[in-house]
Amino acid sequence: MSKAGSVRSKQGTPSLVWVLMGIGIGVVGGLWLYHAGGEQHSAFSVISLGADMFVRLLRMVIVPLIAASLITAVAGLDTRHLGRLGGWTFLYYLSTTLFAAALGLVIVNLVDPGIGAVLKPSTLPEQLKASQPPTFADLLRNLIPTNPIDALVRADMLQIISFSLIAGIALNFLGERGLTVRRFFEEVLELSMIIVRWVLMLLPLGVALLLMRTLGQAGLEVVKPLAKYMGAVLSGLTIHGLIVLPTLLWLLGGCTPWRFFGGMAQAFLTALSTSSSAATLPVTLRSLENELQVPPHISRFMVPIGATVNMDGTALYEAVAALFIAQVYGIDLTLMQQMVVLFTATLAAIGAAGIPSAGLFTMVIVLQSVGLPIEGIGLILTVDRLLDMFRTMVNVEGDAVGAVIMKQMMRG
Repeated sequence: MSKAGSVRSKQGTPSLVWVLMGIGIGVVGGLWLYHAGGEQHSAFSVISLGADMFVRLLRMVIVPLIAASLITAVAGLDTRHLGRLGGWTFLYYLSTTLFAAALGLVIVNLVDPGIGAVLKPSTLPEQLKASQPPTFADLLRNLIPTNPIDALVRADMLQIISFSLIAGIALNFLGERGLTVRRFFEEVLELSMIIVRWVLMLLPLGVALLLMRTLGQAGLEVVKPLAKYMGAVLSGLTIHGLIVLPTLLWLLGGCTPWRFFGGMAQAFLTALSTSSSAATLPVTLRSLENELQVPPHISRFMVPIGATVNMDGTALYEAVAALFIAQVYGIDLTLMQQMVVLFTATLAAIGAAGIPSAGLFTMVIVLQSVGLPIEGIGLILTVDRLLDMFRTMVNVEGDAVGAVIMKQMMRG
């Protein structure tokens, strides 16, 4: 590798070495900050401001990127392939999310992390106490925006996705007459990707600041009382992320796991530090298209949808957390009740926003489905931010694996 190549990757973004250095600085700096006073330390507010600004820069382009990528991807598809791509995408996302939730249930039943645990619950955030979980009918109803402009302003991802899909299909049927509109969205997409490239130059610094803030707030002291629970969640995420998904990738996608992980490393590290599938979306798209040669019409169709509805890590976490809370309270859930947890965890994961700790809000749906106390969320609150980093990484991996598999299947 040349001297220039060691500093910048071939796409002009920081190389993996620089990002790993950012992680190292973030971990060391975060632990120092925690022991030096945490949120009370004078440096914390500066670090937190820098971390917020980096995430806001990433999130700034999400709405135009999702809308433009979906509209151009669908408008450019052969109508004969549109139904096939959509059908396989839905089947893949639903089956992997269900499997992840089922894996979480199996693990928590094997290790019983909540039995005998004596924990002091944390105070629930006010917005969590006041949240009213949506019903299945609400989720279906809210898929369709009454005002697409309002959905764009509010960054309601599900509504943006549904409108973009409908607009893309309509543009596809317009044919030659829709070329001007199609070129407009192609230019919006290109503009968004240029901004993304600029923002990614700050990736090592952003990763360092985000990790310093997270560890500076929580440290590692909070891990001890919940070590068994964290072990159950992390074991499930490890099995799903390093065995289940790579096996699907190898068998159905024709891609070796080491090539895949090498190509997606930047996206996974961004997911780890931001804890946001949506904020990671621009990096995921660049990694798939530039490193793994996934055709844009596939990546730009699957990844924006996946960042909103495909949450393998979140489904697994919510299944484990629900049974853990039941065990702590001494409530024995029957097999039928655990099946209810399985399906509601899957539904809640689909409804979760691609933002940090969104799983906490949808956890209310899972707990209420089997009559568990919502206050139980306070038992796991102290380690949620740390676990959120890892489950987001698995969420992003699920999207990327799906895109690579679809690249192989659409060839047939």
